[in-house]
Amino acid sequence: MPKIKNPVIPGMSPDPSIIRVDNTYYIATSTFHWQPAIQIFQSHDLSNWVLIDYIFKHGEINLSGTNTPAGVWAPHLSYDPINKKYWLIYSHMINMAGREFNADTYAICADNIQGPWSAPIYLTSIGFDPALFHDDDGKHYLTILEWETRQGHQAPGHIVIAEVDLTTGKLISPWVRVTQGFTTRGCAEAPQLYKKQNYYYLLIAAGGTGYAHGIEIGRSKNIFGPYQPHPSGEPIVTSSPNHLFSLGDPDAGHFEMYNPNSVMQKAGHGSLVETQNGDWYIAHLMSRPIKGTLLNPLGRETSIQKMQWTDDGWLVMADGSNLAKMEFDSPIPIKGKITDDVIDEFDQAYQLQFMTPYRHQSSTWVNSDERQSHLRIYGQNSLFSQVKPSIMATRATSFNYHVQTKVEFHPEHYSQTAGVGLYYDSNNWLYLHLTYSEQLKTTILTILQAKLGVRVEFTNHRIAIPDGIVELKLAYQQGIVDLFYKQDQEWISIINGLDMLYLSDEGVNGEPGEIGGFTGLFNFIASVDSYQHQSYADFDYYYVINNR
Repeated sequence: MPKIKNPVIPGMSPDPSIIRVDNTYYIATSTFHWQPAIQIFQSHDLSNWVLIDYIFKHGEINLSGTNTPAGVWAPHLSYDPINKKYWLIYSHMINMAGREFNADTYAICADNIQGPWSAPIYLTSIGFDPALFHDDDGKHYLTILEWETRQGHQAPGHIVIAEVDLTTGKLISPWVRVTQGFTTRGCAEAPQLYKKQNYYYLLIAAGGTGYAHGIEIGRSKNIFGPYQPHPSGEPIVTSSPNHLFSLGDPDAGHFEMYNPNSVMQKAGHGSLVETQNGDWYIAHLMSRPIKGTLLNPLGRETSIQKMQWTDDGWLVMADGSNLAKMEFDSPIPIKGKITDDVIDEFDQAYQLQFMTPYRHQSSTWVNSDERQSHLRIYGQNSLFSQVKPSIMATRATSFNYHVQTKVEFHPEHYSQTAGVGLYYDSNNWLYLHLTYSEQLKTTILTILQAKLGVRVEFTNHRIAIPDGIVELKLAYQQGIVDLFYKQDQEWISIINGLDMLYLSDEGVNGEPGEIGGFTGLFNFIASVDSYQHQSYADFDYYYVINNR
C-alpha cells in the first residue's frame, strides 16, 4: 500500500484550508507579507501537491510596510454546491501593536478556482481566522475568533458564529459566542464548521501556534450551540499529546511541550475533507525543528492525517491515537513524487514559485522580456526596507540544499547591488552580492547580513569582479551556510560555516522562548539601487537543488 509522507507541502505553507471538488483537491495557505498573496495548491492523490495559482496577483492587497508577521492570515477555501461557486475568505492583519490585532475580513467568490475572482466583500473586523459554512438549506454562516483585548478576560477570546448575507456582506443574525475551547489548552482559534448526519461539528485550533498546538472538535444539533466537547477531553490531533492546562495563557510558544519522540512538531490548525469513497482526512500545519534545537527555519508546513468516525459519531485519527504521524498508508493510488527543486532558466516568464515581500510583481521592475533568457530586476530600496524591495524569492523546502545563479551587473555606486541570498524578513537576511568599490574603482563581490535588524558588513571578504559577470552559489546544510563564486571552471569558496539558524520562526526576534515570525526561510535573487533607482541586474538562471 502506498504511503503519504509528511509534510505534503514543505516550506512556508501554514494554515491549510482543504476542499475537494469532483476528483480534485485544493489547498489554500497563508502568505502574510508576501506577494502574490494566498497560495493555491492542487492534488489528485492527497500526496503530491502542485502550486497552480495565487488569489491576489496584481497588488489588490496593499502589503507595503507590513510588519512581520502581519499581512494576509488564514484564508479559508470553500465550495458552495448549490450555487457552484468557490469562496475564499481571509483576514488582512493590519496592526498587532498593543495586542489590538486589527484585522479586516473579506470574502471573494469565483466560478473557477483560478478565477476571475469577484471584488472583495467586507464582512467584519471582530477578529481573525474566519471561515464560511454553506448549509444545505442555502444559508451561509461565518465563524471567526472574536479577539479579546480587555484586561481580566480570557485571551485570546471567543469563537463566534453569525449568519451572513454573502451578497451584501451584512450579518443576518447577531454574533453568538459558542466556546473558548473544548479542552484545557486554551488559545481557541481557526473555527470551521462541518455537517454530518444530524450534527454540526466545530473544528478549532488550540494551544497557540507553537509546540502545544492541536486540533479540537465539538458538536451540536443547533448551529449556534451549545457545543459538546469531544469526550476525550484532549485534542483529536496534536504532535504533543501530554496534558496541558493553559487557559488564558498568552504564550503561543509553549516550548515545554516539545515532543522529543516526534520529528513533527506544532501539529494544529486543521481542515477536513471527504474523499469520493467516503474516507476522511485532515490537512494541518506542522513544523520540523533543526535537530538538537527548537528552531524551525522552514516555518510552518502542510501535512495530512487519515481520520475516521466512531460509531457514536466522533472524529478520531484512523489509528485511534491523537499523535500526528510523519507517514501513513494510503488507499489512494499515488503516482510517483513531484520534486520541490526550482529550475528556471528564464526562457519564458519566470516560474510561479517566485514571491516578493511587501510589493506585487510588476513588469516595470522585474521581467524576462527585455533580455532574452534572462530575468531583469531593476533595483530600488535596500533589503532592510518594507517598501519596494526588488526581491524575487522562493520558499526553502529542505534542510539541505544549494541555490545558485549567474548574474551580470554593472554598478557605478556603492548603493547599487545585485546577488543571491537567504531571507526571512526585512530585518533578517544574508546577501552575497556585487557592488561598486570606490577604493578599488571596480565591481566587487562581497557579503552583507541583517541580524535582528543590525547591519553586518563582511569587510574582509571583497573580491574584484571587473567584468561584472559571476556565478554565485549558497550551500545550506542544517542551518549552516557556505558561500561560493565561479568565473571560470571551478567554484571558489568565499566563506564557510556561517550560522544562519536565526533565520527561523523562533530566531528572528531575539527573545529566547518566543516565536518571532509565522512565515519561513526563503532563497532569493535581488537588486538594490538606493542611488538613482535606475540600475538593473540580469540573471541568467536560478536553481534550487534539494539534497534528499
